[in-house]
Amino acid sequence: MAGYEERRDAFREQGVSIIAACVDTEEETAKVAADLGFPVAWGVSREDGNAIGSWWEERRDHIQPSEFVLSQSGKVLFSTYGNSPVGRMDPQETLILIKYLNEQRAKASQAAE
Repeated sequence: MAGYEERRDAFREQGVSIIAACVDTEEETAKVAADLGFPVAWGVSREDGNAIGSWWEERRDHIQPSEFVLSQSGKVLFSTYGNSPVGRMDPQETLILIKYLNEQRAKASQAAE
């Protein structure tokens, strides 16, 4: 999450809000979130995970990393699901993709005028 914090202003410039959530207790989450300038929800349950479309691992009975980028209307633009630290959304790559999508949206809007 530190990589997202480092780029928080750049994400904000692109119209992006960052929100995180975890299954940890409030106390454990407070330690992780202490240096973050975006909200981190704690105590995510299986029902919460199901509601947001996360992947719950049956064998170990916990939520796996699930990351989503949503449009302003709430549509999932892209997502990742992982069962290890490998394959998570890289903050810099995510920012590059969002900038690209915003540029394409601006071009389409200008062309329509």
